[in-house]
Amino acid sequence: MERFVVTAPPARNRSKTALYVTPLDRVTEFGGELHEDGGKLFCTSCNVVLNHVRKSAISDHLKSKTHTKRKAEFEEQNVRKKQRPLTASLQCNSTAQTEKVSVIQDFVKMCLEANIPLEKADHPAVRAFLSRHVKNGGAIPKSDQLRRAYLPDGYENENQLLNSQDC
Repeated sequence: MERFVVTAPPARNRSKTALYVTPLDRVTEFGGELHEDGGKLFCTSCNVVLNHVRKSAISDHLKSKTHTKRKAEFEEQNVRKKQRPLTASLQCNSTAQTEKVSVIQDFVKMCLEANIPLEKADHPAVRAFLSRHVKNGGAIPKSDQLRRAYLPDGYENENQLLNSQDC
């Protein structure tokens, strides 16, 4: 009787994921509903990250009720809001960041020229004065960070200035 037993064929252990598909390939495949940024695939109207490897995940999302609802809202607003990846957001230098750096460099330069020790910046009265009367004054770090991060820049700038005057 054992020879009449039917056994199942051996199962294939193949994954159903597309190995060499990029988010840009999926954008060209699905049209204007998706966009790629930073190696990730985004739904433009829902503003969510999609798995670009599985085509079924993308098509399921595009058929979902939430997507159709958000797509209708998106078309009503007629404004394209694209989600940016974190790395792109962190690389962006705003005017406030550049202004903060220039205020700190000017503060270190002033202390060096007036022969004021950088430790005086840690005094509570100096901190209160800077935050109250100087724009971005509250952003000036403590003396140890001033010494580590901004003093070498000031030293090299002054050294270059002296070398250029000697010539």
